[in-house]
Amino acid sequence: MLPFCGYNMGDYWAHWLSLGDRMDKTKLPRVFYVNWFRKSADGRFLWPGFGDNSRVLEWVFDRCAGRGEVVETPIGYLPATGTIDVEGLDVPEEDMAELLRVDRDEWRAELPPIVEYFAQFEDRLPKAISDQLEALRQRLG
Repeated sequence: MLPFCGYNMGDYWAHWLSLGDRMDKTKLPRVFYVNWFRKSADGRFLWPGFGDNSRVLEWVFDRCAGRGEVVETPIGYLPATGTIDVEGLDVPEEDMAELLRVDRDEWRAELPPIVEYFAQFEDRLPKAISDQLEALRQRLG
C-alpha cells in the first residue's frame, strides 16, 4: 500500500487510530484475519474454496452480533470447534483443527519482519501500534 499513500503511513495510521478514540466503540468496524489459503503438510488446501467462504462469514456476522462461540488465543479470538457450519462439505475434523490451530513458533517467526517493516516509519509510528506488537510478542511467549 505504500506506493499509493500520499503521505507517511505512520501519519495515516495515527489518523485512523484517532478516529477510534473519538467514536463510540460499538460503532467501529470489526477486524478479522482469515487465511483462506492455508495448506496441509502435503500441500493440499484445507478450506474448500471461495464458494464456501460464506460459512466463515456467517461466524463473523454472528460475532458482530454478539453471538458465535470463541476460543481465546495469543492472536485473538478464533471460532470454537463446531461453530463454523461444514455440513455437506468434505472437510475432515483434522483439517478444521489445523485451520484453527495457532502455531506460536510460526507467529514468533513473523515478528522480526513486522518490526523491520514498522521501523521505517521511525518516530511517526503510532505508539498504539508498537504497543500492540509488543503485547502480541508477550502473548506468544
